[in-house]
Amino acid sequence: MVGRAVHRFARISPKKMKPLLSEIRGKTVAEADAILYLMNKKGARITRKVLKAAVASLNDKLGRELAPEEIKVKVAKVDKGLTMKRVRPFWRGMATLIRKRTSHITIEVEGGEE
Repeated sequence: MVGRAVHRFARISPKKMKPLLSEIRGKTVAEADAILYLMNKKGARITRKVLKAAVASLNDKLGRELAPEEIKVKVAKVDKGLTMKRVRPFWRGMATLIRKRTSHITIEVEGGEE
């Protein structure tokens, strides 16, 4: 059985999220949660919430609680989201563009017997 959670339009660039997600891919939920808890990054806090939502989705589908050691992170990926554009005044009356990038974070966990 598979539990899935998606956080769309997370206010962090995909470039910063990619290394975090590659750290937890293929690990058990207990290991992934411990890794993310100890990371001092904004993306780790966001990813941890999405991971908990995916586990809750799996437990809801199964109708029972599974231990975190029994559940594995099957998919952990990030896709590019919308880029918000802002203008900043620059010297001699010009302007420069500020790009505020967003991410779509997808986590799928699997565990239990189907």
